[in-house]
Amino acid sequence: MKKYMSITLLIALFLIGCTKENRPPLPIIGNIDITESGDTIYHQVPDFQFVNQDNQPVTNATFANKAYVVDFFFISCPTICPKVKKQMLRVYDRFEKAENLSLLSHSIDTKYDTVKRLKKYAANMNVTTEKWHFVTGEKEEIYDIADDYFSVAIENPAAPGGFDHSGRLILVDANRHIRAFCDGTDAEDVTEFMADVELLLREMKMNSQQ
Repeated sequence: MKKYMSITLLIALFLIGCTKENRPPLPIIGNIDITESGDTIYHQVPDFQFVNQDNQPVTNATFANKAYVVDFFFISCPTICPKVKKQMLRVYDRFEKAENLSLLSHSIDTKYDTVKRLKKYAANMNVTTEKWHFVTGEKEEIYDIADDYFSVAIENPAAPGGFDHSGRLILVDANRHIRAFCDGTDAEDVTEFMADVELLLREMKMNSQQ
């Protein structure tokens, strides 16, 4: 029989660890599947293919040997998106020179947020495509992958702007494992999240030297 460790327990263990002076490695967030043979299978982000602001494909291979930070937004968002993008820009500025970290923003308004509009949006933020990908694609594929990131992205005519979405920032490692997340509307939470990013980058560096 398969056994599972819940995401709630993993987060609790992580928060306990954060109180220690010497922090342990970040946990792998999500259900852990232990098979009858004893193999451990961790939650992973599935294969994907989207198109960025330069009309270039963005796939899992785009982030090979890299960690990346994910969010979901739409350009005409009248509520949380400007706050989240301000915090994502903090992450961009802090880790702009980190070659093994990228940013990935999914537009959830696939009708309005065309490649051309995403290009202009990125230009207005004065960020480079090499570091930060703003992507669009098939609506259902974007909504489905939001679930895999433990985020929310759905159409809702009753919601401001016509969409319900999470303001969460998600940290993914080079093995497609989710390692941390935060409230992208909360500057203090994002500051702690950036410490998590630094911890993961140190972990990746140590692993590469072994």
